[in-house]
Amino acid sequence: MDVNVKEHLKELEERHIGLEVRKSNEELDKILADDFFEIGSSGYMYDKKECLETGVVLTEMSLHNYEIYPLASDVVLSTYFIVDKTRSRNSLRSSIWKFKEGRWQLYFHQGTISPLQLKEVLNSIE
Repeated sequence: MDVNVKEHLKELEERHIGLEVRKSNEELDKILADDFFEIGSSGYMYDKKECLETGVVLTEMSLHNYEIYPLASDVVLSTYFIVDKTRSRNSLRSSIWKFKEGRWQLYFHQGTISPLQLKEVLNSIE
């Protein structure tokens, strides 16, 4: 996978955590695959229908240490660290993206609350 795929997926991931997209079912619908599911930092599981019907958490977040790991030519695992400024907590995140119907779609997402602070996880690349 080239750097352009990493940058594109990072941009999609940043859109996914952004308030503008999280407030818009139409925009969220474009990012989430029809068979999307999530294991939230709460420990509960959600699917696309639940995310669109009940909404997603609206918090101000920043993304750090974004990395991708190709699993197949059209499937990528991404990992990153989130600073949730609204809830004053941090989490480690992972997503699986699939290239489907001519675009990258978010297929799976998981967030795990972490006691780590940003300064502890920043890598030298960022």
